[in-house]
Amino acid sequence: MLKQHLQKPEIFLYLFAAAVPISFASWQALINNFAVEQVGFSGIEIGIMQSLREVPGFLAFGVVFLLLLMREQTIAFVSLLALGIGTAITGMLPSVMGLYFTTVLMSVGFHYAETISQSLSLQLISRERLPQVLGRQIAVGAFTGLAVFAAIYILAEWLALDYLWVYLLFGCVTIVIAWVMYFGCPHFKGEAEQHKHMVLRKRYWLYYLLIFLSGARRQIFVVFAGFLMVEKFGYTVGQMTLLFLVNGVLTIYLAPRIGRLVSYWGEKRTLTLEYTGLVIIFTAYAFAEVAWFAALLYIVDHIFFAMAIALKSYLKKIADPADMAATAGVSFTINHVAAVVLPFALGLLWVVSPSLVFLIGAVIAFASLILSQLVPGTPERGMETVFSTG
Repeated sequence: MLKQHLQKPEIFLYLFAAAVPISFASWQALINNFAVEQVGFSGIEIGIMQSLREVPGFLAFGVVFLLLLMREQTIAFVSLLALGIGTAITGMLPSVMGLYFTTVLMSVGFHYAETISQSLSLQLISRERLPQVLGRQIAVGAFTGLAVFAAIYILAEWLALDYLWVYLLFGCVTIVIAWVMYFGCPHFKGEAEQHKHMVLRKRYWLYYLLIFLSGARRQIFVVFAGFLMVEKFGYTVGQMTLLFLVNGVLTIYLAPRIGRLVSYWGEKRTLTLEYTGLVIIFTAYAFAEVAWFAALLYIVDHIFFAMAIALKSYLKKIADPADMAATAGVSFTINHVAAVVLPFALGLLWVVSPSLVFLIGAVIAFASLILSQLVPGTPERGMETVFSTG
């Protein structure tokens, strides 16, 4: 029965969606405590480590050149191995250079796995079913992340398990799933053989712009929204954990429904709803003075980001089938341009005025809203924007 299920590309993608957060969520949940308690990191080393972690995302376009050496499912296997091994050995190298090394190894695996996951989803799933499958993948990832957080709480708080064994456990689980995916699933074929060189097409310009702005907005949310909750409103670790749990539960429930919404409404309407909501949310962040209201914004903000499904669906409809892998790599690089620049620049602005940081986020969301109106009601190859002549 299991072997029969493994013949379906959807099951392969759901396993992929589960394998990544098993390692990454465990690494993320423990890394600050491990870095301070076991390695003696200060703010300087933490900053260097986080910058190093983003570099592989910026270099995600390199996945195209790996296609010269191996198939995409093999790259997926190698990426998950790097992610799993990088996580598993983190606790074994409690030194500054050791933690830098394991962070980069884990991050290479994570970013290349995410790139290949997007590429394979776009190739293996039909355009009609893609939003729903993507929604289920997000839900699987959110459920897995919740399970990891719960397991870490039990292992760390109740069983007092050492960092070494926790990291080793979750890293090895990812490796086992990668093994099952590689040796248990057949070689799935997409619509076309993928290009093995960089692809930057003028007719994808709107997608590139929307992806870049999406990365900028996400950085503001990831870096500064949570920081606001702690610095301004005094949220404790327990309260922040509760927010993460609420976000995870809502994502499990809503992500598949958002996928169906994209199929029913279309990409343009969904993106319009997302960006309008984000303009309101970022503006409200700038002037929030009540803790419960800020928490509500944090939760709704997280939900709106699930609507990024619409951007992937838009790409599926406008891109040549042979462009999927190359465009997935390029889009990850474009998305991470902001990750390299914004945290530092906006961190300096934060000292002057936290409100200005979120107002910049509102401006970025408004720019996305304007650009989303250039998406056709029914995007197609040759009809990438409302200006296209077909």
